[in-house]
Amino acid sequence: MTQAAPPDAPPPRVLKVVVLPTLLAPAAVWLARAGSGPILLPLLATLAIYPVLALLIARRRRLAAVVATLLWAASLSASVIALTARRPDAMQPVVLGGAAYRDEMFEFIRTGQGRESDPIRFLPQHALHLGAFCVLALVSAGLLGIALGAVLVGYMSFYVGSLAAAGGSPALAFALGWPPWAVLRVVAFVVLGVVLAEPLLGAALRRVRPAPETSSPRRPWYLTAAALLVADAVLKLTLAPGWATLLRRCLNP
Repeated sequence: MTQAAPPDAPPPRVLKVVVLPTLLAPAAVWLARAGSGPILLPLLATLAIYPVLALLIARRRRLAAVVATLLWAASLSASVIALTARRPDAMQPVVLGGAAYRDEMFEFIRTGQGRESDPIRFLPQHALHLGAFCVLALVSAGLLGIALGAVLVGYMSFYVGSLAAAGGSPALAFALGWPPWAVLRVVAFVVLGVVLAEPLLGAALRRVRPAPETSSPRRPWYLTAAALLVADAVLKLTLAPGWATLLRRCLNP
């Protein structure tokens, strides 16, 4: 006799849906590269994840929505990094803010000085990004928050790919280009994006398909995101100067 799956276990079709954005994100990057202008990448990347996100939230699969979005972000980043490492010049027009962020980070790596290690400069920027992301996610049922997230992941990944192409140590660039505090920030934004999308998206979906409200409390998710953001700031303040020294070997003199 086949043993029944536990009530909380996601059915196989949910697992397939979770993996789908991982496969669609590289296609979005390739299509954006074949097109023109920096708006195409966040637009296509958003289309690759948002229908899945909406479906999982409609099914009250909050954890699955978080996992799907994280897989999407990782796949999007890996695709941008890979293409940029091969042809930075071809990817530069595709990634919004990519060249400016790359130049800022390269200067920081060479000198050890810059916003990356100065809390008076990087904390206001973090707060601005966080505030914009939360407002956009809340008022658009997550849609515009995902678009902003695609921009942030895109220019960070363009910098990592450019670092790998800079002529020093590509292996070190791939391994350390995404610092741990930035990864924590991405996870925090994903958690916030999912829970902030639920009120408007859930209300809209209930009008189409009424269902009893059975979602779990959101407070633990907000607390998790807050803890990740605090860890992000503390790690960045503590480790960023030494991280620049490690990455200096990725750049030609």
